[in-house]
Amino acid sequence: MHARTDAATLNTPHRSAGATPRQHLHTHPAPGSGAAPGAGPEDAKAFEARVVAEATALVAPDTDGGDAHDDGLEEVSPVRRTATILVVVLPFVGLIAAMALSWGEWFTWTHVVMLAVGYVLTGLGITVGFHRLFTHKSFEAGPVVTAVLGVLGSMAVQGSLIDWVQDHRRHHQHSDKPDDPHSPHVHGEGLKAWVKGVWHSHIGWFFTRRPKGMERYAPDLWKNPLIRFVDRMFVLWVALGLLIPAAIGYAATGTWGGALLGLLWGGLARVFLIHHVTWSVNSVCHLWGTRPFRSHDHSRNNPIFGVLALGEGWHNNHHAFPASARHGLRWWEFDISYITIRAMEVVGLARNVRVPERARLEAKKVNAKAA
Repeated sequence: MHARTDAATLNTPHRSAGATPRQHLHTHPAPGSGAAPGAGPEDAKAFEARVVAEATALVAPDTDGGDAHDDGLEEVSPVRRTATILVVVLPFVGLIAAMALSWGEWFTWTHVVMLAVGYVLTGLGITVGFHRLFTHKSFEAGPVVTAVLGVLGSMAVQGSLIDWVQDHRRHHQHSDKPDDPHSPHVHGEGLKAWVKGVWHSHIGWFFTRRPKGMERYAPDLWKNPLIRFVDRMFVLWVALGLLIPAAIGYAATGTWGGALLGLLWGGLARVFLIHHVTWSVNSVCHLWGTRPFRSHDHSRNNPIFGVLALGEGWHNNHHAFPASARHGLRWWEFDISYITIRAMEVVGLARNVRVPERARLEAKKVNAKAA
């Protein structure tokens, strides 16, 4: 028997005294929280509880009680979609050209294996670990698996564990609204605004300053000593993620040139590729694709990134069912991250894997009446 949990939310206890070194957590109103400056600790705790509850809800609510599929959102223009495709496709073309021109001397089958294995391992660290385990609590795991997923996700160099979770929970709180950290839809109209939106959603947001009070988006993680340790050692995990392929390259060739090529393809190129694919979910999957389920944003299912992003491209599914461990909800929606979680469950490395029941899927479809 495999445990399946279909609860809408997880209980979130209040922060205990001394549970986190961030003692200023209650001094700043969180973005979009509606809390007034100087709001008391109870207001901050209520916000923290709401953020965690909504991030770990199996089914996203229809707050207006009707067909909230569009929720007043404007249709995406063809120009904005085309600009996004160019931003996404051209770097891929450049990487493929570099591989082709380097083949046989600076890029070999050894480097192909290093790049592919590194991509999958660190990619699963993001999708299975940072996203489905730490952000949405789609399943539970023991300390060893928790640590391994945290380290692998850190090696993807998308930010430390807790910072990543805080950003993503903020995205769900304000998806495609002004406080969304990486929406392509809130930058105005016209060519300049379109370019700005595409750039910001794809990579520009990564270099913007975070607002104060971000700690409130992950109070549950700040209370966990193991997660705090993995987060604190982020620089070490990044260094290991680059040095390990360099060491493999040196071991395979016995030369420093081999070490440098290992660093290049198994380290730097791998980081570039996982960044580009992950951030394409932020941009492409809010512009191109289908929307089978009601949501309050432009999230879309994109089959190309459903595969390339290891299951994360079924983005409308995810926004409709945030805490579902399975993003590819139909049999043909390939989701290697969910397959990995199921395999972990079978061998006892994961438990309480959460997926929505068929009745909830049917009730959430666009052509179904919202409850």
